[in-house]
Amino acid sequence: MPLVHINFAELNNEFKSGFVSIIGMPNAGKSTLYNALMGDNLAIVNPKAQTTRHRILGIKTTNDYQIIFSDTPGILKNLSYKMHETMMRIVNESLEDSDVLILMCDVSRPEIPEDIQNRFNQFSGKKIFCLNKIDISDQQKVEEAMLLWKQKIAADLYFAISASNKFNLEILERSVIEFLPEHSPYFDSEDITDRSERFFVNEMVRNNILNLYSEEIPYSCEVVTMSFKEAEKIIRISCEIIVERESQKKIVIGTKGAAIKQLGISSRKQLEEFFQKQVYLELFVKIRENWRNNPNMLRQFGYDE
Repeated sequence: MPLVHINFAELNNEFKSGFVSIIGMPNAGKSTLYNALMGDNLAIVNPKAQTTRHRILGIKTTNDYQIIFSDTPGILKNLSYKMHETMMRIVNESLEDSDVLILMCDVSRPEIPEDIQNRFNQFSGKKIFCLNKIDISDQQKVEEAMLLWKQKIAADLYFAISASNKFNLEILERSVIEFLPEHSPYFDSEDITDRSERFFVNEMVRNNILNLYSEEIPYSCEVVTMSFKEAEKIIRISCEIIVERESQKKIVIGTKGAAIKQLGISSRKQLEEFFQKQVYLELFVKIRENWRNNPNMLRQFGYDE
């Protein structure tokens, strides 16, 4: 996304600025919508559940407004680990501290816990309900689902959208802008996110773990960038892949290192595309038993942010 250089001192008094959170069940398409509205792939998108683990702010600034979009983890019914509790805390915070709240539902999987529906209905800010993935449904099912949700959800606006095809997103964004309060900018015009380069390295490597490994491996892994050194023509990166058991470490490495080699190749290509620079990537696998239930390790891995 190109940087927008704005002299905030010259802005008029009608400038709008606010926080817009996107919440919903896993695989509802939150990250796809977030990336589409931002015009940049800041959040990883993957068909596997529980892809998003952190709250990622995306900052979109023009001469007239600044939208701070927030991608959030999917709403979980079963909190098996302390990590899940921290993920749900992020969702709960979004239900409290946003100016505009977007609740998304997959038209083919119409489920949202009743307590989340109630809290959405009680939210004091502006509320938008989005029925997503209408491109893989038919008109009758979409109309029936929307009618059902209008009876359950007290939103200011309702949209049937396809985040992947960007259908109805322009009018959705215009509505978000209209709902923003008049306020001075919260971030500099050059900022596009609150996250560091290391965070995006972690996320991209983790996304490739989701793509390349099956069963419990992706959900047992965390990625930590230990070193990020940028020179004029190359970025040298060293990452640790955290697993919980020796058996998981063996699977991540693979026979004669074949699996981790493929992981390194796939991740490096994605990182070079993201940073627009040559990348040298080293990957190491470390065992941290039961890290998903360890508060100290969760803080170390950024789950208290």
